[in-house]
Amino acid sequence: MNSLSSDVRLPLYQRLRDQLAEQIANNRWRPGEAIPTEAALSAEYKLSTGTVRKAVDALVSEGVLERQQGRGTFVRRPQFQSSLFRFFRFQTAAGERQVPESRILSIEPVAAPSAVAHALGLPIDSPVIRIVRVRLLDVQPVLAEEIWLPRSRFQPLLEIDLNRKGPLLYPIYEEVCGQVVASAEETLTAESVNDVHARLLKIPINSPVVVIERLARDYAGAPLEWRRSRGHAEHFRYSVDIR
Repeated sequence: MNSLSSDVRLPLYQRLRDQLAEQIANNRWRPGEAIPTEAALSAEYKLSTGTVRKAVDALVSEGVLERQQGRGTFVRRPQFQSSLFRFFRFQTAAGERQVPESRILSIEPVAAPSAVAHALGLPIDSPVIRIVRVRLLDVQPVLAEEIWLPRSRFQPLLEIDLNRKGPLLYPIYEEVCGQVVASAEETLTAESVNDVHARLLKIPINSPVVVIERLARDYAGAPLEWRRSRGHAEHFRYSVDIR
């Protein structure tokens, strides 16, 4: 029998919700897999089906789980591939959309600077991995990215050639390190580009760039990745439907 280990001051359903999220983050059930039935979870945790249903409902409302009619309740796999392209438009002279090529420039173990440590919830100078990546269109850099990861979770990345693994990092995190990104928060700002990123983007220093900062988390809500993506303002667009 499993026991609940979270704060005893919380309601039972909340403690079960936290326990289930932790087990999903630890790969007891993988993305796309079904979790046990509510009856099975009731027996496992010695809780009423009403309490179990309330915990599962909470995870469904948060987007961690999804119910499929007649099949059960499954761990949901979020889709992040098109996120950047909500804000940046890359297209040919004829107006056709293009997806930039991805190229890893460096990956190295370093000590976490204060901003990185704060974002990832780590002590300053904790071991982290820093990845520098550019996205290119017709060999012209259009995005420059700094990506920071806790080294304890992502050590295997230092032992492979990321450029041979494909353009999307999240599937690599899952395949190589067993780390699944379940959610992310993004903020968007603008700045004048410094010399380092101007060189990466091959644009003049102090050119206007848009910065998308993303903090990605696992199913239990623990920070997994902090990244900053910078792109020249000429590629930026923002649109929203207001009804």
